[in-house]
Amino acid sequence: MKVTVVGAGIMGMSVAWALERDGHQVTVYEQGEIPNPLGSSVDQQRLIRFPYGSELGYTRMVADAYRAWEQLWRDLGKQLYIETGTLVLAPAGQNWAHDSAANLDKLGISVQWLETQELQRTFPLLRFDGVESAFYLDSGGVLLAEEIIATMLQYLDKKGVKFHTQTLVREVDLENAQIVLENGNRVNADILIIAAGPWVERLLLDFSQRVTPSRQVLVYLRSPADKIGQWAKIPMVLDIDPKCGFYLVPPVAGTNIKAADHSFTLTGNPDCDRIAMEEEARTIYQLCQQRLQDFDHYQLQNARTCFYTVAPQEHFIVESRGKSWLMSGFSGHGFKFGALLGLAVAETIAGHRTPEQLSHWAAGNISYPGASHFFKNTQTLEG
Repeated sequence: MKVTVVGAGIMGMSVAWALERDGHQVTVYEQGEIPNPLGSSVDQQRLIRFPYGSELGYTRMVADAYRAWEQLWRDLGKQLYIETGTLVLAPAGQNWAHDSAANLDKLGISVQWLETQELQRTFPLLRFDGVESAFYLDSGGVLLAEEIIATMLQYLDKKGVKFHTQTLVREVDLENAQIVLENGNRVNADILIIAAGPWVERLLLDFSQRVTPSRQVLVYLRSPADKIGQWAKIPMVLDIDPKCGFYLVPPVAGTNIKAADHSFTLTGNPDCDRIAMEEEARTIYQLCQQRLQDFDHYQLQNARTCFYTVAPQEHFIVESRGKSWLMSGFSGHGFKFGALLGLAVAETIAGHRTPEQLSHWAAGNISYPGASHFFKNTQTLEG
C-alpha cells in the first residue's frame, strides 16, 4: 500500500521503518530538515528505563521496547544505545520510587536498595541531600537520539522511502488519507500517519482539547577533567516526585552531562519561545547543585528548549480515524517506545491486532486481554 507519514521525529521515522519492512511504499513529509533541531525527538540523548512509578502498563512495555530497539539495531547494522544503569532516589515522603519498585517486583525484576551512607560510598560524585534511600538497577541507559534519527534517514533512504524536507503540510483529510501541502498540492495515499509532535493542533483542531504543548528547558554541563573517568560509573539519576521531575544523564559517547525538570510547564508555542532564558537555566542549574559534589567545578555549557506534547495522565494517543492513524500525546516519555510503537502500528495495519487493542495498550491500559506483552514472540519482531 501507499503510505504518507507526516512528521520525521522518532514516531514518524519508526512507523516508516516498520511499514517499509512490511513492503509498503512510504513517503515522509517533514516541515524542517531531518533531524529537525526543533523536533521533540532531536537531542544528543534520550533515556530508556524500567522504573515508571505506579504505571504498570508502561513498566511492562519497556521489555518489548528493548526488543524492538534490538530489531532496529540489526536493520541499521549498528547499536546506538549505551547502558548506564538507573538510580532512583526516594526523598522523604515521596512515593514514586516505592511505587516503581513495587511494580518491578510484580514483573519479577529485583532492585538493589541502598541507604544514604552506602549511596555516598558507591556514587561519590553525587549528593543525596534529603534522600532517605534509593534503589539501583543495572538496566537502563542512553539512546543516542539525534544519531538514531540521522541513521534511520540514511537507512530508509537506501530502502526506497521517499523524504520531502522543508515541506509544510497545511491540511489533512483523515477519512481519505489525503494531505494538502503549503503550495496547494494534494497528495493521496492508502494510509496516512500523523506524527506531528507539538504541531499536531495545527493540523487537527480537535487535538487542542486533547494535548497541550509544553515548553521544557534542558541544561548541559561539562565535567571537570579529573572526574571524567569516574563518570563512567555513574548511572542516570531519577529524582521524581509531584513537585519536581529532576533527572540527570551522565556523559556518554562524547555527550555532556544533561539535566532537566520533567515537570510540565504546559505553556509555549513550538514555533516561537525557543530561547532558554538565563533565569530558567539557573533554576535547573540549582537543581544540579543539590545533586553534584564539588558543583563549582562544573561548567554550564548551554541550555536549550524542547517541546513535549502532553496528554492527560501522560497516556499515549495512538488511534485510527478513517484511513489514517494518529500518534500523539507522548508527554516527554515516548522516545524510548518509538521503535516499538512503529512496529505496533504496522502490526495493527497488517490485521494482527485491532485498532482498539492498540489504543488501549499504547495508553498503558493493562485491562484488556493479552495486554501483558504486545508482541507474543521474538519471531514477530524478526519477521
